[in-house]
Amino acid sequence: TLYPVFEKGIPVCIKNAFSPEKTGTKISAIAKENGQVVKGLSVIKNVALVTVSGSGMVGIPGIADRFFGTMAAQKINIIFITQASSEHSITVGIKQSDVELADKAISDEFSGEISLGKVNEVEIEQGLSIVAIVGDKMKSSIGLAGRAFHTLGKNGINIRAIAQGSTERNISMVIDQNDVRKALNVLHESFFLSDTRRVHLFLIGVGSVGSALLQQINEQYPFLKEKQSIELKVIGLANSKKMLFLEDGIKLTNWKKELDSSGESMDSSGFIRKVKKLNLRNSVFIDETADEEITKIYDKFLSFSISVVTSNKIAASSGYDNYKRLLELARKKNVKFLYETNVGAGLPIIKTIHDLIDSGDRVLKIQAVLSGSLNFIFNTFDNTTSFAEAVRIAQTKGYTEPDPRVDLRGDDVRRKILILARESGAKL
Repeated sequence: TLYPVFEKGIPVCIKNAFSPEKTGTKISAIAKENGQVVKGLSVIKNVALVTVSGSGMVGIPGIADRFFGTMAAQKINIIFITQASSEHSITVGIKQSDVELADKAISDEFSGEISLGKVNEVEIEQGLSIVAIVGDKMKSSIGLAGRAFHTLGKNGINIRAIAQGSTERNISMVIDQNDVRKALNVLHESFFLSDTRRVHLFLIGVGSVGSALLQQINEQYPFLKEKQSIELKVIGLANSKKMLFLEDGIKLTNWKKELDSSGESMDSSGFIRKVKKLNLRNSVFIDETADEEITKIYDKFLSFSISVVTSNKIAASSGYDNYKRLLELARKKNVKFLYETNVGAGLPIIKTIHDLIDSGDRVLKIQAVLSGSLNFIFNTFDNTTSFAEAVRIAQTKGYTEPDPRVDLRGDDVRRKILILARESGAKL
């Protein structure tokens, strides 16, 4: 369809039939100079990778000719090519419908080498798609490919293969088909909508702390979007009984009613499955509970390249091996595991200690009143107010943990001391 107009140099304008009043996209031989190197994104779905590899391929003339000749003889269209510089392997992308034909044809062609162990069995990877960034003079634009790879990587999207044409107009990346929408969104955000970054939030725990956080997000939404170029969208909410997911975002002025009326039965495994199925870019899981069971699923989110932010002290004060494992997993997946409010509530105590340690200082001694709730209770407890009444007042004001026994037993103080010691460098 496009070839005749391409030959004649006739510009093509693509419009949306549902929004004909919009400008649309113009394709022409003359590029508009606006400083934007990447002009668009494209995707080819239902792709399979076919790989032939083996030590017997190195330095042997004609291997590539036989490989591509075999594919051509079977009328199999090759839509992606990459070859290792060591000549050890050749990988091509083909339509998934051609997989069986390609597998048999290549296996027959190299049957002798395969039987001698010089060439490995044909490797087939299915369920893939090719995502490409398209533009002009991309090869000479420093850091452009790295920016694309980093954008995909930090969102947990694995790149199976890469190819860049010598025309400088295309960088193609093969990814899992389930990641296509997420990849297009993050690349579009990175190259075309860099002024605003959307962050998707999934929150468990809507008690006093969780409710206050939702109110703060709602109130600060305009400021964060305008001044910080961050758009916060709460996609998932849960309490101990129900969970609610809305891909377009939950209205924070009406979240309680929606959770009660439209929420489904809550279980942590189901919550994880929902988050993974949505597979949204820039996702953050928030734990505003005091539940030990919820801390046991942090690693599931981190493994899926989802950052974890928690006010729950149990994870950071759990066994040292588990604590270090969560930190290492976050580092490995290039996401965040943040627990600043575990000590000092809204004060940046943990970050300050990190900054001191990173700049070469050592923490020699810590002096602190570590329990605001106990401090309030003992200051209130006197001849006119019983101990039980002081505890009830502290609980009503939101000073205690959801279960005040955690404060009264000293569990909360113990956890805070352990966290502070670990952040100061002690292996406890």
